[in-house]
Amino acid sequence: SSAASDVYKRQGLLNMKKVFGVLLTLVLCLGLTGCGGSGDDSSASGNDVSGNVSLNGSTSMEKFVNALKEAITEEYPNLTLEPQFTGSGAGIEAVTNGTADIGDSSRALKDEEKAKGIEENIVAIDGIAVVTHKDNKVSDLTTDDLKKIYTGEITNWKDLGGDDQAIVVVGREAGSGTRGAFEEILGIEDACKYAQELNETGAVMAKVSETAGAIGYVSLDVVDDTVKSLKLDGVKASEKTIKDGSYTLQRPFVMATKGKISEQSKEVQAVFDFINSEAGQKVIEQVGLIIPDKK
Repeated sequence: SSAASDVYKRQGLLNMKKVFGVLLTLVLCLGLTGCGGSGDDSSASGNDVSGNVSLNGSTSMEKFVNALKEAITEEYPNLTLEPQFTGSGAGIEAVTNGTADIGDSSRALKDEEKAKGIEENIVAIDGIAVVTHKDNKVSDLTTDDLKKIYTGEITNWKDLGGDDQAIVVVGREAGSGTRGAFEEILGIEDACKYAQELNETGAVMAKVSETAGAIGYVSLDVVDDTVKSLKLDGVKASEKTIKDGSYTLQRPFVMATKGKISEQSKEVQAVFDFINSEAGQKVIEQVGLIIPDKK
């Protein structure tokens, strides 16, 4: 009958639509390098990246790394950063021997470190602020003054226009990225005469704030009103003076990897993808660091 014929026709059309739908799905899958296959992970959404990334290194980078750890979950809710802050030298050693995915260093990498296959990934630029006790009358030093203070040639603030008061020279421990950068920029490696060598940025801030006559150096982003920040050659440490190069005490914040970023796990790659995103760049600025110029 004609009614039965219509039913068969409609059924045939439905079957053809199903077949077409299956074929379309297959074509789309092939175009996307294999549904659920091992295609390019760069197109994966944040939900596809899960796991832990271990970081170890610079105490100067603690504020930045902790802010990064919190912010990255907005984009990658299943990704957890596990940072330790044991000093730049220890961080580079950890990434070299494979006990950390990323080594945080607040100084440029040495040639011998690069020779071991360690990649220098500069994520931010930081100023090294020279700080003193709040009651110190001296507010400006020349670079030469600073060198002479740290090498023991100038030992009293009266020689710099201040009170008759002994200078208490405070610095970081050997292996610190801040110390390495500070001494290298000034050209006084292995020549410093420290009264106190401390193993954390916070400890330097505390010692300088509570010790009359003290001087120390710390990452610019941690400076607060518990200490007095000194000008260097008449230039105040700030984002503007670091960017234009007029403030000379500045160094890179490095997140080192063993091999290039593209060779790392998708979790580690996601960390750098986030840092280079608009949200990641905001984190850098919010903690008082400078976004480096892209090469």
